[in-house]
Amino acid sequence: MAGHSEDPLAKSALEQAELVRSGELSASELVDASLAAIEERNDRIGAFVRTSAERARAEAAAIEAGDSRPFAGVPIAIKDLTATEGIQTSFGTRISGDFTPPVDASVVRRLRAAGAIVVGKTNTPELGILPVTEPERFAPSRNPWDETRTPGGSSGGSSAAVAAGMVSIAHGNDGGGSIRIPASCCGLVGLKPSRGRISEAPTPNEPSGIVTQGVLTHTVADSAAALDAMAGYEPGDPYWAPEPSTSFADAARREPGKLRVAFTTKPANDVAVDEECASAARDAAATLESLGHDVEEAAPDSDPAFVQSFIRIWISEIGSSVKGLELLLGEQADRGQLEPLTRQMLELAEQTNVTDYWLALAQLRMAMRQLLTFWQSYDVLLTPTLATPPTPLGALQPRDGEEPLAMLNHAGDFVPFTPVWNMTGQPAISLPLHQSADGLPVGVQFVGPPAGEELLLSLAGQLEQAVPWAERRAATITA
Repeated sequence: MAGHSEDPLAKSALEQAELVRSGELSASELVDASLAAIEERNDRIGAFVRTSAERARAEAAAIEAGDSRPFAGVPIAIKDLTATEGIQTSFGTRISGDFTPPVDASVVRRLRAAGAIVVGKTNTPELGILPVTEPERFAPSRNPWDETRTPGGSSGGSSAAVAAGMVSIAHGNDGGGSIRIPASCCGLVGLKPSRGRISEAPTPNEPSGIVTQGVLTHTVADSAAALDAMAGYEPGDPYWAPEPSTSFADAARREPGKLRVAFTTKPANDVAVDEECASAARDAAATLESLGHDVEEAAPDSDPAFVQSFIRIWISEIGSSVKGLELLLGEQADRGQLEPLTRQMLELAEQTNVTDYWLALAQLRMAMRQLLTFWQSYDVLLTPTLATPPTPLGALQPRDGEEPLAMLNHAGDFVPFTPVWNMTGQPAISLPLHQSADGLPVGVQFVGPPAGEELLLSLAGQLEQAVPWAERRAATITA
């Protein structure tokens, strides 16, 4: 785009921090540019549900040239599922009222400590349930590449904010694909780290351990540096990942070596896969082969019953989230304010006894042990990220005669490739390697071995050099 190189918001987060560090740009100028972009574009895109302009400007004014922190002065958005001290957090639901957390979640605290400045909170579906971002409490988030389509979910507000040029980096979390899905929809890098790599403190971890934190960015380097900032044990964590051999930033810069790569375009549950998504995976496989990797078509054995078991656990844990909010809010909580899908999930959760929940979780964990043996023969599994390019807004709504719970089945048809890796706890990344014939982003997913973020980031960095994508920008900011 014309003037692209002069626009500080078009630069990566690490480039922005270097401008601040060198004195070429002040943190105040950078934050003001971000807030101006939000003011200009957010009514159309629906990425942010609120900003924190006064606090952001005060924090920016305190940052001076020479600040050595990796994200010094860089504006960042935080997903509205995650606690931010002194900034209202809605969890995408009307039931939360005007709840304002007294503390930051550890991931937010760590990002602030790395120099990032929170400019606002981004839109999410109610309690992060769906892979689209259309909560009843707020306007839907729209895809900056095509505003009639979803930016994905549940970190859809964050992906839209980055893709629309409001910030260069945004926080997300992932319990079934909620970083990778919006990364694919919006042409971004989205890494789901390993289980235990990033603490959930101070929130108690859900028993399944499926949720983890991360970011959405334009570049592999930004995602790697953010992982360095966010990673680490907090007292009371029930599990944690082993320390890496080097920084993740260093890993993203080194050659991955020759890898054994398996690829498949077929999900375990026989969902139809759009040819654009299948072609994206095949093209990525061909690129890896040209880079010297051993590539063959193969996939781990997976029981199609996984989907229903995952949904049972997901429903139970959403029920637990609602009950937790009720305890937090006390008499202010009103179940009548929940969306129909959430109410039905809560009703089902309350009908599930503890024995059934733990049996389903035990069955899934046994299946995951078997599935993980696949990584004895391969280093990386390559798949499409999604079964289709970004869907139109409203595509997951119940059809005529369907109950609200049908939305989960529609979601499964859209995202059959992502949830399983939340159960295994493996790292997985979506890279923006493809665009459809009509110009929509299409991501490709790479799944690494347990605790294998270093390997994934090295491979991602190699692919970014071979198939550069960072200069692609959505029509929202190129018009």
